[in-house]
Amino acid sequence: MRLNASAPPRRTTTPLPFVLAAVLLLVGGLLLALPDRAGAAADVLISQGRPATSSSVEDSTFGPEKAFDGVSTTRWASAEGVDPQWIRVDLGPSATVSRVKLVWEAAYAKAYRVEISADGTTWTRLATETAGNGGTDDWTGLTGQGRHLRVYGTARGTSYGYSLFSVEVYGTTGTTEPPTGSFTVVAAGDIAAQCTASSSSCAHPKTAALAQRIAPSFYLTMGDNQYDDALLSDFRTYYDKTWGAFKAKTRPVPGNHETYDPAGPLAGYKSYFGSIAYPQGKPYYSYDQGNWHFVALDSNSFDDAAQIQWLKDDLARNTKGCLAAYFHHPLYSSGGHGNDPVSKPVWQILYGAKADLVLNGHDHHYERFAPQDPNGRATADGIVEIVGGMGGAEPYDIETVQPNSQKRISGPYGVLKLDLTDTTYTWQYVGTDNQVKDSGPTYTCH
Repeated sequence: MRLNASAPPRRTTTPLPFVLAAVLLLVGGLLLALPDRAGAAADVLISQGRPATSSSVEDSTFGPEKAFDGVSTTRWASAEGVDPQWIRVDLGPSATVSRVKLVWEAAYAKAYRVEISADGTTWTRLATETAGNGGTDDWTGLTGQGRHLRVYGTARGTSYGYSLFSVEVYGTTGTTEPPTGSFTVVAAGDIAAQCTASSSSCAHPKTAALAQRIAPSFYLTMGDNQYDDALLSDFRTYYDKTWGAFKAKTRPVPGNHETYDPAGPLAGYKSYFGSIAYPQGKPYYSYDQGNWHFVALDSNSFDDAAQIQWLKDDLARNTKGCLAAYFHHPLYSSGGHGNDPVSKPVWQILYGAKADLVLNGHDHHYERFAPQDPNGRATADGIVEIVGGMGGAEPYDIETVQPNSQKRISGPYGVLKLDLTDTTYTWQYVGTDNQVKDSGPTYTCH
């Protein structure tokens, strides 16, 4: 037991019974000799129930939230056999951390770091373990300030993965009310190639399984849901067998391949999704979740005056504090299709409405951009654009890197995992191998 918080942080392990008895007698004597010690403020648990993310999960029953749910029998477990792995928690703004207690399952970390960050990007080390042996690690005497805390495992103690029954973070939180209304969304574009799970190279069954493991509040797609001509029969044969498993919780938009249907543009798309894709009688619509307003648009018809007027009217009625839009054709892209100016007038409208986030497909890669305005100028009040076209169609190469592009990945299939609160958003690009390929910064809504 540590009584001197000014000493370097240490990990204490569970003592033997006779040592425990001696320690209890010693503490009792100290409390009698120093009565004001008994009245001193104890460390407060500040992590329970907070939003959590991780580098991977073994499956959906071992999500990162299990390490923060206050239940001793549930746990987070990472993918097996891969280093490094991490789990992190959002403590809310201005948290001060004095103690971190870890309870490992049999799959423990031999080496790991406990780190803290204000923005989820730059991390400061609070404690380091190089010879872990599992059980309970109780790090006391810590002095750290930030919003995000993570346990970053660098070497496994077994051949399995990393698994924690609990991560308990103690300290104080700031006076600012923490964000509420947190929820998760899975997003992808360019999904169902004409193949099935019987082919090991078929990707959309794998991205669908990943999307289900994440178990979000809902799913959204950024177009080209079904290849090649988006026939209704193809939707039923391919998309429906994978991503169709959660169709009722999906909020799609069409891509250019949905216009190639010989039965008419968007005919198979409309027949398959029905009112899910046409809740307001048009292939564009909006909805709210928490403090977020989502706008789903048909970028095949950005020259349609009716859609543009609807968008202006919809945004004028919006009362939510955070705004996201998604459609197929990206204004900016470093992939084969490159920048698509058809989206610029819509960007101008969204920028005027202080939109925070735009999601696109079309180019078959993952890419994220720094906040920028419709003219491509970096600005703090700009829109963050993410291209997420790796849902299952053949990947495209990165060709011409665009200004403000911060990260580009082509090759590994995967989905976007978006974590949103009433005032912030961040995301991960998760591969079908359950590994996090990229993590975005945490942004505050405009």
